[in-house]
Amino acid sequence: MATRHKSAVKRHRQNLKRQTRNVAIRTRVRHILRTTREAIANKSVENAEAQLRDAVKTLTKAVSKGVLHRNSASRRISHLSKQVAALKAS
Repeated sequence: MATRHKSAVKRHRQNLKRQTRNVAIRTRVRHILRTTREAIANKSVENAEAQLRDAVKTLTKAVSKGVLHRNSASRRISHLSKQVAALKAS
């Protein structure tokens, strides 16, 4: 039977905790992106702007937690902002 080092057991515990947090954050990001895209598709300007604000906040938080890369989040924010701006212009 292999011996288990205390540090390895602790590291495993930390990894499980981070994994559950990362899954929750990733799910939240996917949901907020979907609702934002739906608001844009429905041509609801006020709703789309509100959803965009929530999306920016959620994506920024995901970056700060290390779940998403900052360039990836920035790209998603940029694309959504561009779509909302086009919706406002029309």
